[in-house]
Amino acid sequence: MSSRTDRRTALKLLTAAPLGLAVSAAFTREAVAQTPLRTFGPRAANGPIEPGAERTQAQPFTAGTMVRTVAAQVAADANVINDWNAAAASVIFTDAATGPSEAFQYVAYAQAAVYNAVNGITGRYELYKSNARPNPGASPQAAAAAAAHRVLMTYFGHVPAAVTRLTDAYAASVGALPSDPSTTQGVQYGRQTAERFIALRAEDGRYGPNTFEKAPAPGIWRPTTPAYAPFFAKFLSTTTPLMIDSPSQFRPGPPPDLTSAEYARDFEEVKAFGRKEGSARTPLQTETGLFISTITPEPYHAALRDLAVRREMDISDRARMFAAVSMSVADAIICCWDSKNYYGFWRPITAIHLAEEDGNAATSADPDWDSLLPNPPYPDYTSGLNSVTGSSTRALTRVLGTDRIDLHITSPVTNTTRYYEFADPIYTDSVDGRVWVGLHFRFADVAAMAGGQQVADWAMDRYFKPA
Repeated sequence: MSSRTDRRTALKLLTAAPLGLAVSAAFTREAVAQTPLRTFGPRAANGPIEPGAERTQAQPFTAGTMVRTVAAQVAADANVINDWNAAAASVIFTDAATGPSEAFQYVAYAQAAVYNAVNGITGRYELYKSNARPNPGASPQAAAAAAAHRVLMTYFGHVPAAVTRLTDAYAASVGALPSDPSTTQGVQYGRQTAERFIALRAEDGRYGPNTFEKAPAPGIWRPTTPAYAPFFAKFLSTTTPLMIDSPSQFRPGPPPDLTSAEYARDFEEVKAFGRKEGSARTPLQTETGLFISTITPEPYHAALRDLAVRREMDISDRARMFAAVSMSVADAIICCWDSKNYYGFWRPITAIHLAEEDGNAATSADPDWDSLLPNPPYPDYTSGLNSVTGSSTRALTRVLGTDRIDLHITSPVTNTTRYYEFADPIYTDSVDGRVWVGLHFRFADVAAMAGGQQVADWAMDRYFKPA
């Protein structure tokens, strides 16, 4: 029997019975005998301890160490993961008003730190680019709060509203815990985990050159109404990903040639269905387009929090779910921005206004055409929203081990809730919806969906595995 099997068996025994029940002495002696020394210590299977990873003397592995490590997970209130996911969303999107494409990176940073802080203590899942372990008696609940607080204060401590929110949230989280060594050690480990992650991202290419270099020409993006703003957050196209090898790793092939039948087909579709006035949309198609365009990221994360509660996920599984989803999205956005910058393909609104320049006899110009929703300031190919939907939902199915995602998602714009029992319907709504609001050609949505799913599959094949 392997040491991994023994640890899982110990967890099942403790989670299947009240904490007050004693673990069989015979089982404990057998587990200790078969488990490699220091399995739960700082020099676990992941390798040598990182410099500065632990400032207190690690406890030697004993039967009690195993029991305390497993019991820490059982005793921890998993709602701390939900609380800090909600706090992160409020800080990043509301208090700091960070643009969505950039903001996804910071959500991922917070969730990655929380994931390591929790699972470094519980030992349930392999850590992300770390081998640091605390004393096994540390509180994963305290560690989660401290890690999230430290990451968010580092990046948003200059925003007064964010500081107030984070101060209150931290006081509520840690104040609910006993004033004992477990809490102290958990806080210390959570902070150290956050600091290690922040150091990893110190030179990741954020805020690099932000100039779009392609000159205006048929098929090339240029700023659009209403703001005629420059390419937003172009630096994401060269930002170092969290998990995949490079921004261009999953770069798709080029969009259809302007003179092709495929281009003409998708041109005519978005022209007819995506226009603001006099469109071919049905009321349900309009509602779908508005709904799908307003559910990321906060409503989608609210649905994940609801799922975690209904499924009664423990603290380790919640930390894993939010990290897997958020980090997959962050890398998918980087891939998407690589494609947007590399191809620089024009938006439907520009293509329809300037159709006389595309060389395709099957398209015709309409200088008065406008999209149902305002155009964001970046190129069409590929779709950012579909990159998010593809990566987040695929990562979720991999975490759950099934395509039954069981999500109730509410749009703050349409004031409607849709239940997505399975993944395929949300994929379909996302692709269709962005055409129906006039923001993307269908080929840009399809390519983005496939790319986002590829990113999530690649990441889940290599990260977030059981320890």
